[in-house]
Parts: sequence; C-alpha cells; structure tokens
Amino acid sequence: MAPPLSRGTCPEAGLDAAEIARIVPGLRSVLEPPAPVPGAEPPATADHTTGPADGHPWCAGAVVLAGRGDVVALHEAVGWAVRYRAYDEHTGRGVELPAAERVPMRPGTVFDLASLTKLFTATAAVQQIEAGVLDPERPLVAYAPGLVADPRTTLRHLLTHTSGLRPELPLHELPDAAARAARLAAEQPLPPPGAQRTYSDLNLLLTQALLEHVTGRPLDRLIADGITTPLGMTSTRFAPPADWRPRIAATEDQRRPWGKLDRGMVHGTVHDENAYAMDGVAGHAGLFSTAWDLALFAHALLTGALPLHPGLGFETARPWFMGPLAGRGAIGHTGFTGTSIVLDPDSGAFLILLANTVHPVRHTQGSGPRARAAECLARALDQPRESVEAAVP
Repeated sequence: MAPPLSRGTCPEAGLDAAEIARIVPGLRSVLEPPAPVPGAEPPATADHTTGPADGHPWCAGAVVLAGRGDVVALHEAVGWAVRYRAYDEHTGRGVELPAAERVPMRPGTVFDLASLTKLFTATAAVQQIEAGVLDPERPLVAYAPGLVADPRTTLRHLLTHTSGLRPELPLHELPDAAARAARLAAEQPLPPPGAQRTYSDLNLLLTQALLEHVTGRPLDRLIADGITTPLGMTSTRFAPPADWRPRIAATEDQRRPWGKLDRGMVHGTVHDENAYAMDGVAGHAGLFSTAWDLALFAHALLTGALPLHPGLGFETARPWFMGPLAGRGAIGHTGFTGTSIVLDPDSGAFLILLANTVHPVRHTQGSGPRARAAECLARALDQPRESVEAAVP
C-alpha cells in the first residue's frame, strides 16, 4: 500500500513556492536572544510564573512542516535541539553548551508535545462516541459515579472546555494516583457547566479517566491501538525509552521558583509537572512525536481516516497562532513547550511547527512566529490556481 504522504514540491501541493519559502527564514530570525545593551542592568526575572520577559530567544530551534492533500511541500529544521546546559536566573540568559556538545535540530527530532496531547485524547473520545460507547450529552456520572463533583457535567463540556473547572490543580504535590483521582473528582466548577469557556487541563484529565473507565484500557494503549499504530506513527508515544533521548529536543532547566519541581534540565522526560507525576501518561500532556508523524495525524483527520468533530478538542478561530487561516475555518492547537498544529479543512492544508521555546526556561514567548508561518501558508493557498498549476512540469 502506498504511503499516505509523500515529499513533493509546492506546485505539486497546489501551494505558491515563494510564500512557503518565507517560512524558514522567519524562524531563523528568532533563534538568537536580543543583544545586551552596554551598561544596562541585567533583565529582570520578577514574574517567575512565566519566566523572564527578555534576554531569551523565541526558541532554541524548530522543525516546520507544511503540506496540502497528500504532499508535504516543506519539512525543515533550524537551530538546536539541545543548546543550553542550564539557565542563569541572575543574568536572565541560558548557559550555553560548548559548540561541540550542542545537538542540532533535525527534521526527525522528537518533541514533547505538551498540550497537543489533548488532541489525541479528544480523538480517542470521539472514536468512542462514533462507536456508540459514549454519548457526549449524557452526564458523566451515568458512566462513572463519583467521577465529577457536578452531576450535570457531560463529555461535551469537557471537550469544549465549558465544564467550569479551573485551568489546573497542583496534582503533582499529592502522594499517589488515588489521591490525585479523589482531588480531581472533588473539584467543584466555578461557573456551572455550560455557562462559559475556560481552558483547563482538568477537562482532559477527566476525559482520560472516563475513557479508561468505560474501555478498561489505559490511555496510552487506547491512543496507540486506535491512532498511532494504524497510522504508522512510529515516533509517537508516551514515556519515550532512554534510547530515544539523543533524538529528543530538550526543554527546561526546571527549578523553583519558576518551575513547580526541582528537576534540572528536562530532556527525554515530560516537562509538565502533573504529567510527570503520572509516569508521563496523562490526558492533557505527555505525548512525544515528530513533525512527520503529526502530518500523518493531520492527513488522517482531514481525509476522514480519523473522525474529526472540530468543536471537540480542537481550538477554532484563533488568529494569534493561526493567522489569517483562523478566518477560513481552520482548527488546531498549541502546546506550552512550543508546539502547534493548524489544519485547514476547506483546502486540505496543514502546518506543523514544533519548537523548544522553553529551552532553557519558560518565558513570555508569544506566538508571533506561529502566526507569521500560518500567514505564509494562507497566502500560498490564495495564489490563483492556474498560476500554481502552470509551474508543474
């Protein structure tokens, strides 16, 4: 059987080559920290909930992939997968490794996906909906008594972030899985379910608990058996083995007060503290993957090989990372470590941008480079179809 995706040219993908060619230089331009001003004080690090505001590049390195239909027209890497030994909180800058010890970013580099994991958990839930196992409108307590504190909460509330639950809880501070489950189940919604949207990790942790309860299988097996293995996503998994570490992009020098744990440079294990406490398998974070594997996932969603319900799990109309594609019906998601995916169901185009923006430390990163890459893809789609096709030999 022919592979679902192949590397090809922009004309073969129906994309304007000049616009796609702008993406990589744009990423190269954000790889270096701002130059220090002579005589100026070191950058402040007052807000350690997000990290330093300056003295830090947008990312150490990135992998970008763009395509349309069955053709991947762009798949390139820039910068470094591992650049820093540590973070110096006094200067607000990373302590760089010697050049010989740095690891360059490569197209096949594996990334901690962070919240892109939510898309896989949501897709696993939608698979159970389509199989008739779950009803998104049925109260969760009808499936699992005691799963949530408010008996009105449904799966749709979880997957649309309208459950009323707060964004997160310090579950990593609790001693074991039973204590974490009890704390999650006791959490009361702030507004009642359905009243407003508040993005929350807790929603996907509860989705994980529901899936595991109704199927009797752990989340990592559900995702492997139902999504990654059938699609041939061989570089996607929770809790990657030690021999994957040389292929994985490093994340953060995780220490208090900016981090919630004192772990040093995180490299090869999940960055998210709650997922780390759950042995790396969590509904909201924990998956590791490559840009090519995510392209396989995107293609499967766009072609119907996987069920796609855009309002369940996926973000919609988010120009801050989708650029102009947000106004065309695009869907997607971002991850705290610097990952993002954008799908345009109307054209069949997809954009994957994986960056280690938290290496060597979390910071107020913004999403300008993501939005600019999406803008290039939007313009590449907007060229007259005749002119693009004329370039095909």
